[in-house]
Amino acid sequence: MSNEPTTRTPSRWNGLSTEERQRERRNLLIEAAFELLANEGMSGTTVRAVCAHARLNPRYFYESFTDLDELLVAVYDNVFRQLKRRSADAVNAAEDDAGAMRASVAATVHFIAEDPRRGRILYSEALGNEALNLRRVRTGATLVELVLQDNSRRDVGAQDEHIGRLGASVLVGGFSELLVAWIGGRLDLTAEELIDDATEVFLAVWDATRRLHAAH
Repeated sequence: MSNEPTTRTPSRWNGLSTEERQRERRNLLIEAAFELLANEGMSGTTVRAVCAHARLNPRYFYESFTDLDELLVAVYDNVFRQLKRRSADAVNAAEDDAGAMRASVAATVHFIAEDPRRGRILYSEALGNEALNLRRVRTGATLVELVLQDNSRRDVGAQDEHIGRLGASVLVGGFSELLVAWIGGRLDLTAEELIDDATEVFLAVWDATRRLHAAH
């Protein structure tokens, strides 16, 4: 019988409280699901695959999420929060309305260009899952409200609620479809070309909205 001491491998949870361990495991699951969803798509993103990628026992999955859909929505929300912060910082630094429009478009395009997986999560894979698509629709509605709030803060001309909402909806929905086409390779444009062209189109839409407001 060997008298050599047994070496115990340190646990990666050593020194963490119960709450910290759970939070860390949740983050690992979100990171794993992000990788799988962006690279393998919905078919390759299962509870078993996520747990294996995160190197976690499947029982830990259910301490943070009730099912796969809840995890996928958490992944979507995490990416969207990053984009929202990036866009808000860019818009707040703009000097005028045209600059704010370009800043918002540029922030979004660059955010996706830096890591195309983000775009697939927000605009492509969301179309193939009911829970994600519902989140995408709700996020679009949130963006419409943010556009309206920013217009109010900047005292943009089209303040009539109906007309303002019409213009904001066209901008948000149109930009989303442009990005889906660009990510899917159906728009043969560089990031800078997309920013230039989309900004011009959106400024024209907003000018038309202002004229419609004035006519009323």
